[in-house]
Amino acid sequence: MATYLVTGGTGFLGRHFLSALLRRDPDAQVHVLVRQASVARLEQIALGFEARERIRPLVGDLTAPGLGLADPAGSGRLAEVDHVVHLAAIYDLTAGDEQAETNVDGTLAVVALARSLDATLHHVSSIAVAGDHRGEFTENDFDLGQRFPTPYHRTKFEAERLVRDADDLRRRVYRPSVVVGHSGTGEIDKIDGPYFLFPALGALARLPRSLPVAVPDLGATNLVPVDYVADALAALVTSPDLDGRTFHLVADRPQPVREVYSALASAAGAPVAVADLPGALGRAALAPVPIRSVERLRRTALHRLGVPPVLLENMTLPTVFRNDATRAALEPHAITVPAFASYADVLWRYWRTQLDPDRARRPHPDGVLVGRHVVVTGASSGIGKHSAYAIADKGATVLLLARRGAELDDVVTGIRERGGSAFAYPCDLTDDESVVSTVESLLADHGHVDMLVNNAGRSIRRGLYRSTDRLHDFERTMAVNYFGAVRMVLALLPHMRERRFGHIVNISTAGVQARTPRYAAYVASKAALDGFADVAAAETLSDGITFTTIHMPLVQTPMIAPSGNYNAGPVATPDKAAAMVVRALIDKPKRIDVPIGTLGEFGHMFAPKLKDRTLHQMYRAYPDAPAARGEKAPTPDVPDGPEPLTRRHDSTPWTKAARRLGRLVPGAHW
Repeated sequence: MATYLVTGGTGFLGRHFLSALLRRDPDAQVHVLVRQASVARLEQIALGFEARERIRPLVGDLTAPGLGLADPAGSGRLAEVDHVVHLAAIYDLTAGDEQAETNVDGTLAVVALARSLDATLHHVSSIAVAGDHRGEFTENDFDLGQRFPTPYHRTKFEAERLVRDADDLRRRVYRPSVVVGHSGTGEIDKIDGPYFLFPALGALARLPRSLPVAVPDLGATNLVPVDYVADALAALVTSPDLDGRTFHLVADRPQPVREVYSALASAAGAPVAVADLPGALGRAALAPVPIRSVERLRRTALHRLGVPPVLLENMTLPTVFRNDATRAALEPHAITVPAFASYADVLWRYWRTQLDPDRARRPHPDGVLVGRHVVVTGASSGIGKHSAYAIADKGATVLLLARRGAELDDVVTGIRERGGSAFAYPCDLTDDESVVSTVESLLADHGHVDMLVNNAGRSIRRGLYRSTDRLHDFERTMAVNYFGAVRMVLALLPHMRERRFGHIVNISTAGVQARTPRYAAYVASKAALDGFADVAAAETLSDGITFTTIHMPLVQTPMIAPSGNYNAGPVATPDKAAAMVVRALIDKPKRIDVPIGTLGEFGHMFAPKLKDRTLHQMYRAYPDAPAARGEKAPTPDVPDGPEPLTRRHDSTPWTKAARRLGRLVPGAHW
């Protein structure tokens, strides 16, 4: 029975190696060096192994003196360790010299540990040790005077030198090439290496597949799937009589960029390369430009694509890696490198479904709202309630917010009885803590939020002459209509930015466009929200976060009861308003306006004085409702403007025109 100590066992390659090692050596006892914070992660990884009881955490730290272990060579459980497998390293082409602490100093500590345990050291190095060497690089080659384009290349070379210089140590060295996902499942745990180019490939997939494409002849790379590397490592680590040797875990031949592109393009449905461009053109496009302004543009373009410049500069390899001895050693185990084209489609599918940073933007094939999580505020009645039903009918999960919990529960029950999915969250939008805790609950319960409908609102229909001592009217409408909506947007914005997708629908009013009289408090609060949304939309566009503003007409809801027949113009049904909300979520237009709102906006732009006169007549024709005057019972229609509107005035052409226009103006929604 052999005993192993493994570093880096919780990493991408490490966990596949542990699985392969347990299959290869059924009696193996494995100690995995992990920080205290990573013990739970190791235990979670081990749950996927049949022999998980043979995996034991060893709390330590690769960067601490003595690996943070107390008396490792004493009489404790490490005394019987036969093999030390050193997988831990920082692989980051964009990192600087700080990775030497792990890649170099950590290796020095592992060498000392293996020496103290009298164990065989299995050092997992990298083909990066070849640096910029041109030509063949065999398993016996090491220092050929090569230079190193990044700190990663240099630190891996220095780490392997430490192992080679330990003459009194039994050791084996393994040099994997660029490791990609599992050839069977496509699994990989992060965007790295060639995966940075996948978004660009996804963009090309939107072009006609028959479109001829020419790929620059940049050279070749060397890609191997993680399962091959893990299986080969496990086989070589457990094989006898291989000490002192170095193994290249690489593809049997270099893979031209055109060949890699064609395999991935075929999987993605993108145009396949039909010709090569001269390599000089491609290298000129990838190389740093001495002219500062041009170089800045180049880096900006790469940043927008999410591609680190250093990746492109090291995408291809000048080196041809020979693996003759490695293939011979693996032949008895029937382990060979699969052709990249045989698993490129698996890599692509996994990336597209699990790692594509824009995957949240893709709609469900059964419908744009199917599977979406949509938050609707003010959902206990009126437009919010009817919208919640309509959104749920389209296949979304509706997350309902309002202050009145009992009424919210009734809406949830009604949606579920129709086969929809809905959940209630009582929330006061005017309270910071309530909004923060509610959003935390939404994300904890449902994982993500796709869309937000800012519907909750408050309206006050009262003329200015009755509002001179009622500043609180303006404060109350701003608290809900503006600050409440902004609180929700700000609370969800970081989450939406992380997912690179989100759509926010703000329920505004046609009154913002028409500047409807007697709605100063309401119109001002909604106008503020319109301005906020316009600025936010410009700042968040590249993150996939979009906004729709609906300038609603007057809608028949319980909220218009206080003003009753004192509202001018026709009234829309809640179902029509809900249909507008659904359209905003599906089509994501910038705005949804009603014709009379647009007419009012044009009037404000092109005939502002005429518009003022017309609206003034409307103001005089439609007085404040009894509730706005502080009266419980209806009273005669006596206007409260500076000049009472008499019957003589009431019969003037201006007044008749104002009344006709009033019947066309939808008014305001709340």
